[in-house]
Amino acid sequence: MTRKLTLIAGVFAAALNSSVAFAATELTVYTAVEAEDLKRYAEMFNKDHPDITINWVRDSTGVVTAKLLAEKNNPQADVVWGLAATSLLLLKTEGMLEPYAPAGVEKLDPKFVDKSNPPAWVGMDAWVASVCVNTVEAEKLGLPMPASWKDLTKEVYKGHVVMPNPASSGTGFLDVSSWL
Repeated sequence: MTRKLTLIAGVFAAALNSSVAFAATELTVYTAVEAEDLKRYAEMFNKDHPDITINWVRDSTGVVTAKLLAEKNNPQADVVWGLAATSLLLLKTEGMLEPYAPAGVEKLDPKFVDKSNPPAWVGMDAWVASVCVNTVEAEKLGLPMPASWKDLTKEVYKGHVVMPNPASSGTGFLDVSSWL
């Protein structure tokens, strides 16, 4: 029997403190949360659980999702935390998530909570994307200020537009999905 991944969302320390019993002193947590934030979350968690070590496996959303799917029949993660809703929906469809309702889930906006009861996932962040222009570099290169997203397809910007790969980055996928 394969174990299902437990998805923990919301405040990491509070969620883990109230929801999951652990037999081990180490947790493997797969996440797409920004690396610079993980130390703070671990510190908060370890205030309540000083004997548990968190082993973070951090990568972009697409890479974490692919890793989870590859490990479906032999999961290596104890917890999945901070992954895009699109990935969580896929993992739910694959039967890979253990339902979990954190305390106060009824107070959340329903669009950030899986509709199952208990939910298979609960959102912890909402992200937006925008186009940013490095005005210093644009001025150096004599590039006009784009007035719309469509302007970025003009020949004058060729070789000057960058974005994350939507095949492996949740942010890149969000951008492309928004444009489409």
